[in-house]
Amino acid sequence: MTYIENLRRYFSEGFFIKHLFKKYYLCFDFKLYPMYNLGLALSGGGSKGIAHAGVIKFLNENNIKPDVLAGTSAGAIVATLYAAGKSPEEILAFFKSVYFFKWNHFSLTKPGGLIQSEAFQKYLRPIFGEATLEDLDKKVLITATNLLTGKAEVFSKKIKVIDAVIASCSIPMVVTPYKIGNELYSDGGILNNFPADVLKYSARKIIGVYFSSQKSVKNSDLKSVIDVSFRAYDLMTSQSEEGKFALCDWFINPTDLVNYNMFESNKSRMNDIFQIGYDAAKNSYDQAML
Repeated sequence: MTYIENLRRYFSEGFFIKHLFKKYYLCFDFKLYPMYNLGLALSGGGSKGIAHAGVIKFLNENNIKPDVLAGTSAGAIVATLYAAGKSPEEILAFFKSVYFFKWNHFSLTKPGGLIQSEAFQKYLRPIFGEATLEDLDKKVLITATNLLTGKAEVFSKKIKVIDAVIASCSIPMVVTPYKIGNELYSDGGILNNFPADVLKYSARKIIGVYFSSQKSVKNSDLKSVIDVSFRAYDLMTSQSEEGKFALCDWFINPTDLVNYNMFESNKSRMNDIFQIGYDAAKNSYDQAML
């Protein structure tokens, strides 16, 4: 093979991009991404993810239309719902419809979590069915943590939406790991809770929405295994993300969310979270460099 042929293969088969993304194990044959105009990176955060829908409401009102999204955990839920054509209000309604701690969701036989990850298929299947990521109206990149390789993954467009979302949302110690093929996945937030870096080479401009962890809590806030698990997860995922803030041309950080927990079930507080996201986007809009 000649030098020119080697060079052509290097670019056409995506080896160059693989080097740029060497932090990630990409679970598909990576072809060159087209360069999109505007990306939206949505962090994890459990029920705080409702704030993403509030942000999207503000974007819609100002005719700001991301054409590629990256989501982790709760951000993956919002990204796929948005890319499937759901309105911000419909996304809020979806979160209100999901109650994680039903008795029949608990896992008695599977290791690694209190709640069966497969239980969430019933919430997602009526919306997405057997659709894959490439069937969505917008490009969506979803991250998860491969427990076997110990690396972050960005799922192939051929992966079913419900599989990618559940894998990305399987919070360690709370939700059992999720199996896709021969691989075993846990929450994307373990290694990448704010996937702005995933958009670095595929979007000219990036909007990033990130939820800061609560700086301190009281003893009374840590009454159960679940409380402790959420607190540990929150702290763990916040330590490595600050370096990515500079990647964003518009960084949205709804700081009032520190007073809300990851699994809010009170519908009034969910409405508050939605409004906090909207207000955070509105109040920071003058800083956007789009």
